Amino acid sequence: QAQQLADKLDPCSELVDLLERSIQENPPLSVKEGNIIKDGYNETLDRFRDASRNGKSWIAQLESKERELTGIKSLKIGYNRVFGYYIEVTKPNLHLLPKGRYERKQTLANAERFITQELKEKEALILEAEEKSIELEYELFVDIRERVKQYIPRLQSLAKAISELDVLQSFATVSEERHYVKPQFSEHRELIIQAGRHPVVEKVLGTQTYVPNDCYMNKERELLLITGPNMSGKSTYMRQIALTAIMAQIGCFVPADKAVLPIFDQVFTRIGAADDLVSGQSTFMVEMLEARNAIVHATQNSLILFDEIGRGTSTYDGMALAQAIIEYIHDHIGAKTLFSTHYHELTDLEQSLPKLKNVHVSAVEENGKVVFLHKIEEGPADQSYGIHVAELAGLPSSLIRRAEEILAELEQQEEQRKEEQEEPGGENEAVFEQLSMFAEEKPSKEETRLSKKEKKALETLKSVNLLEMTPLEALNKLYEIQKLLK
Repeated sequence: QAQQLADKLDPCSELVDLLERSIQENPPLSVKEGNIIKDGYNETLDRFRDASRNGKSWIAQLESKERELTGIKSLKIGYNRVFGYYIEVTKPNLHLLPKGRYERKQTLANAERFITQELKEKEALILEAEEKSIELEYELFVDIRERVKQYIPRLQSLAKAISELDVLQSFATVSEERHYVKPQFSEHRELIIQAGRHPVVEKVLGTQTYVPNDCYMNKERELLLITGPNMSGKSTYMRQIALTAIMAQIGCFVPADKAVLPIFDQVFTRIGAADDLVSGQSTFMVEMLEARNAIVHATQNSLILFDEIGRGTSTYDGMALAQAIIEYIHDHIGAKTLFSTHYHELTDLEQSLPKLKNVHVSAVEENGKVVFLHKIEEGPADQSYGIHVAELAGLPSSLIRRAEEILAELEQQEEQRKEEQEEPGGENEAVFEQLSMFAEEKPSKEETRLSKKEKKALETLKSVNLLEMTPLEALNKLYEIQKLLK
């Protein structure tokens, strides 16, 4: 391959010679300002430049020559914008001028002004030199440009060869400096990365700080569901897998200790929050459109990265969409997929989807503080540590304490709900039974004198259709009635 590249390196010697002789090393940006063409390239241009540069010197030499010829020491050559250049002689010395050589141009009170043929020629050259020089330079430039056009096919071939050489040299340099390894390609749909790194993040952090990670996927392990805290490195991990695959397929060594990769036909990503307000598309709509693009066009040989799909809508909507997307990819597409989520409920899918495996980014608590280890491990994460991240972001301490209180209450309610579901009869029967008993109970004589609130509670209870309510709706309604009776 090196010899093939060398054969394409056409030096274009004739063109190099033309450009070196004709064009200045640092010409102006505009081609109509002059100072483009080198001295010595064109004889006429050299004359114009000589006239422009040496005009005053010529005039001084001509003045000295005329004084010597006439013997008039007071003779002088001057210039004004109306008459141009002239030879001025005082009236007492007019008789010394040789006849036929001087042509009268202007008469003054004490002197006469003349012009000679030689001075006319010098005047034309001096006054027109700069203008004609610029015009001629542009003409010469256009001519050179037309001649260069003939070399376009050879130049394009040379540019392509140099660009290939530049890319390969860059690959070699970065691979050696950052200790990348040669990847292998698998025909068995295997993806094995040992101590993989993100090339850009590693460059910023340094090799001593960056934590490498492994990744293993095969025909029985097609979809990795990634859980873990915010800021723990889920997105970085996903991106480094995709970058490793892309780098390998463009011919570069990769940031890992070992890499065995399949050939991917496409890479699809749904990462980050973005909107298109001008087109009337919200962040969530953009998220869904990007997800659709991957789902519609991905094949079994594609790589899909989905980061936090579904978080732009309500919890249940988002979770339902995320699960449906995971199931569709698993059952109908079969692409290698990295899917990160904060919906911990989705980790149960490992039980029903044989090709899905849970992995998580680990974190530990030390002295009440969370330390992100940035290490990928098997299994689901146990916590999100979202409040800790909010604390790191500098939210007020009173706000953080309140969030922790609310979290504790929510977790306690969730535990109670699970315990009630485990009791015989289940949650539905318990709620419906309480409401039914309350609705069927006959009032005593003392209870016939009801307050307005009690009457409203009974009317609300009578209007309830228990068979069409969810357990949560039934509990909310019971709570509402109870508030009226207190």
